[in-house]
Amino acid sequence: MKLKRISLVCAALAVVAASTTPVATADGQPLAERLREAVAAQNFKDVVDLTPPGAQPSAQHEEYDPSPAELMRRARTRSEGRPLHQTPNLDVAVIKLDPAGRPQAVANVLLSPQHPNGVVVPVQPRSLSTDQVRYRWWNDAEWDTNGGRGTRDVLPGRENAPIDFSSPYPASVLKLLVGFGVLRLVDLGRIDLDADYAFDPNPARQVCGGPTVKKVRQHFDEMITKSQNESTCALVKLLHDLNAWDEVNRTFADLGMPTLMVTGTNPGNGGAWGGSNMSGLDTAKLLLLINGGADVLWTTNDGKPVTAHELSPSSRTFFLDTLAAQGHNEMLSTPNWCGRDYPVQGIPQQVPSRWIKPDGTVTVGDAVYDRDVRPCNDAAEVTFAHKTGWTATAGSDAGIVKSLPGKNKRDYVVVVFGNLGMDYTDPVRPADPPGVFPVLYTQKFAQLGKQIDVVLRSS
Repeated sequence: MKLKRISLVCAALAVVAASTTPVATADGQPLAERLREAVAAQNFKDVVDLTPPGAQPSAQHEEYDPSPAELMRRARTRSEGRPLHQTPNLDVAVIKLDPAGRPQAVANVLLSPQHPNGVVVPVQPRSLSTDQVRYRWWNDAEWDTNGGRGTRDVLPGRENAPIDFSSPYPASVLKLLVGFGVLRLVDLGRIDLDADYAFDPNPARQVCGGPTVKKVRQHFDEMITKSQNESTCALVKLLHDLNAWDEVNRTFADLGMPTLMVTGTNPGNGGAWGGSNMSGLDTAKLLLLINGGADVLWTTNDGKPVTAHELSPSSRTFFLDTLAAQGHNEMLSTPNWCGRDYPVQGIPQQVPSRWIKPDGTVTVGDAVYDRDVRPCNDAAEVTFAHKTGWTATAGSDAGIVKSLPGKNKRDYVVVVFGNLGMDYTDPVRPADPPGVFPVLYTQKFAQLGKQIDVVLRSS
């Protein structure tokens, strides 16, 4: 029996190794090179910096997605900016999925002042990992004044890696890490999704809100679908109550995703998220796991086979359902602004019906969008189960794309982290209508999302 189990594992590992052989696109180019070309083609250095170096004292990034009211206030007080003084930092990863949800191809491209045309990261096909990048913690002031280079290592032992890269702050995509931690403890019987959690933040923190009593399930849903910071603080605190954060971070490392971590949060209120880090490649692997798939998805460098069973089927289904119901479709995909000339259309995604009002417009919590999205839903080609994030100097989007019935087939995971957040815009940008959720990012992200979808559709 033991020999049989060993042979089954070996067969599964062979499937992983074979399925992640470099895949060529329709024009014969490797997927990774097509991804690099798509990133470079956006010419991100063309964007306008609303708070350029020297305009005001450098400050570290905000930790949280501002509220809709704060965003509308900022939109009304936008100042004139200057051309971006250097190439931004961007971390872009994709995993092409086969019909069984297994990784068929993986590609990772980094953009930075040191690599203004993008650099393809060498990825080991068996582990879906790399040891060729020296990841640094993000710091706004260092990016401004040190040529885009950070000074503090994320992982030890990478001092001689050929690619030196400062990882952009993930903003609210870090809520994927919180969600994974909660559901791991659900599977271990230590958290009940349907139990009440009395959140009583102490010390009080404005972004975390006041005391509430809600089902854990409701906190989770609000954290993902509306990016609600108060619910995120509650779940971060819940994991602190259970002394679980060290365990959760260790689990990411043990599963071969060592750049994923949430550190330094406040045990009393669940705030202070600035010690969170995510690389595009490891985030794509986490989404691969959440999506599920047959056999072994990857094997860690320590030889551990990682399968979808790291989360129970019910936990994965719940996670996927909340990601599929995410309401802020406005970075790599832009259907919430259906029919506008700006921003351009990104990934041709279907807007979840949950947020669509009888007149076809979308309202997500306090975020009001003024466009009838029904024409875009009629023309949609894919679903996009994803999480966005935005701060002044962070723009992020990460999710799972699946083709709708009858549309050109493509199933893939896509992750984009960048430092072009709300303080960056395009040279020609129309004003947002009064009272409407503003466009948060340069439309180059939407252009990139559309181009990635074209590449994956043709591969």
